[in-house]
Amino acid sequence: MPFVQIAWLPKACRTAAVRKDVADAIIKAMVSVKAADISPDNLVVRFSESVDGFPLPKGHSANPDLQAPQKPGAEAFLAEK
Repeated sequence: MPFVQIAWLPKACRTAAVRKDVADAIIKAMVSVKAADISPDNLVVRFSESVDGFPLPKGHSANPDLQAPQKPGAEAFLAEK
């Protein structure tokens, strides 16, 4: 299963809506390369801070099973203010 992790985004991009748009663009780009043979159902994009122990938020994928947070409560750290 292809897994893409974005380790850092500028502070202005750390909203859930912007992360979703960036993830959608990455998924679209990777799936469009036919030679890569990547199914959108097997691809997940996650965002994290480049800090040890920072909880990973919900992933972005066409497959709902791959969208669950990797750690409970991770979205609370990235909540919109």
